[in-house]
Amino acid sequence: MITLKEVKNNPLIKEYVAQTEAYMKFLGYTDHGFGHVEIVAERARAVAKAAKLTVREQELAAMAGYCHDMGNFLGRTYHHYWGGILFSQVFIGQMDPHEMATIMQSIVAHDKDEIKIPNKIAACVIIADKSDVRRSRVNDISGGNLAVDIHDRLNAASTANELVFDAKKKSITLKIKIDTNQAPVMEYFEIFSDRMEYSRRAAMKLGLNFGLVINHFKLL
Repeated sequence: MITLKEVKNNPLIKEYVAQTEAYMKFLGYTDHGFGHVEIVAERARAVAKAAKLTVREQELAAMAGYCHDMGNFLGRTYHHYWGGILFSQVFIGQMDPHEMATIMQSIVAHDKDEIKIPNKIAACVIIADKSDVRRSRVNDISGGNLAVDIHDRLNAASTANELVFDAKKKSITLKIKIDTNQAPVMEYFEIFSDRMEYSRRAAMKLGLNFGLVINHFKLL
């Protein structure tokens, strides 16, 4: 069976992620390269484990998380579709058809514009992806773009974040620490509310409750 290690070591996957990293930096977007996908893969696996999915499903979630953004180098608007197609081209004939289709579907579903969560693997990837808000995602932390791009500014203001799981409460909570000298808490909530709603729906798919805590204030 294909594993995350094999996915990471595949030369085509490496190139797609590298090209995406370079292209998104060229466009002035936050990090969508190796740093981001490593975090999403790790968190997708952790979410799957918290939701008591099987070990193999945890591996599928990690693989989908690692590949979810690699289609960006072909175009930002439809990057989730490109990513799913690219994954199939790389692993067709090497992977169980059902597992491959599940990963493809999960890559497509991670984009919030879809608002469709077809399976639990997709739900894990969505939560993992939307939780990666951090200063180090900003490519030019000292650049003038922070003054005009609210997404860069809010990522730059996020000095720490973690996903916290509570088995007894069947909950998953995203805890973020924000430097309010750079961005107010409510500005974050206003801009990212759609992403948090998508994460809430994803958690429901897994039988979990989703919470958002910023600077010790519970907002969801």
